[in-house]
Amino acid sequence: MKKLAAQRENRRQRRGRRAVPVLSIVGYTNAGKSTLLRALTRTEVHVADQMFATLDPTSRRLRFPREREVIVTDTVGFIRDLPADLVTAFRATLEELADASLLLHVVDAATPDCERRIEAVRRVLHDIGMEAQELLVFNQIDRMADGEGDAMARLHGGVAVSALRRTGLRELLARAEGMLWADGEGAPNHRR
Repeated sequence: MKKLAAQRENRRQRRGRRAVPVLSIVGYTNAGKSTLLRALTRTEVHVADQMFATLDPTSRRLRFPREREVIVTDTVGFIRDLPADLVTAFRATLEELADASLLLHVVDAATPDCERRIEAVRRVLHDIGMEAQELLVFNQIDRMADGEGDAMARLHGGVAVSALRRTGLRELLARAEGMLWADGEGAPNHRR
């Protein structure tokens, strides 16, 4: 664990020197976080329909329009009432969130209890002291009736996507870019 923490700290320092913003993908387990990372970066990332499939954060580079780059990091999936022992065990994994310029909070829009899952993730983020700005990403809209996912996203000020079918990604990137670079150009916006 100490070796992994040292490696992560080294990566964070290199990113900090280059002033590259970090998008951290967070969300309830099986919301489609790794699938979203694959879709955004067009790379191979381990995807499994199981809890805690992503224990070590995976980072990939993503180029925005206007020659801007970010690092996108996938994190462990959260669950409701995450036991304190698990939070402690995942602390090294969750350390990556400290560098986030923006949290892409992925929600399985097709699950009936998505509101409860949103709050569970926010509670864990609060418990670990994470206060970066957040963009709700309502994923898996391909499993819903037409327009239902878009309506849900509008209600919450988020975006609707299907990472599996690669729909809605353009709007997601435009919203993320607007939140990262609120002035429209120049250095990233690191509001917390």
